[in-house]
Amino acid sequence: MTSKAMEFDRILVPVAGSRADGAAMELACSLSRYNKKAEIFAVHVIPVDRSLPLDAEIVPAVDKAEDILEQVVSGAETKGYDIESDILQAREVGPAIIEEAVSKKADLILIGVPYKKHYGQFCLGDVVPYVLKNSSCPVLLYHHPQGNED
Repeated sequence: MTSKAMEFDRILVPVAGSRADGAAMELACSLSRYNKKAEIFAVHVIPVDRSLPLDAEIVPAVDKAEDILEQVVSGAETKGYDIESDILQAREVGPAIIEEAVSKKADLILIGVPYKKHYGQFCLGDVVPYVLKNSSCPVLLYHHPQGNED
């Protein structure tokens, strides 16, 4: 049973190339099942070093981003979901995700979080805390279990 408060019309799913991406996209599809008009957006942000122009053509990074997006989009499409995808280039990933959420008028950001360690401790990195702190819409994290990390 779902309530209107838990229905999302526009879901943004940032993907980074981990196994958590596929699980996050599956969850986004499941959430959108209750609202047949829901739109799902997959986005991959390529961080651009400050020594390069923001619109620099970084072929290996773009090729990798296209592969990542193709994988999550095709997985969702095989289940009957139409996903929009985009590659962004930005100085910082977190602010780019927030800007994209605002641009797409997302009412949910859904992020797959792989199990990562930093100095022996579980770590969310820099992007997730930034998104949690600065998002104007709800943020849902899907934590990929420790035994299944990449």
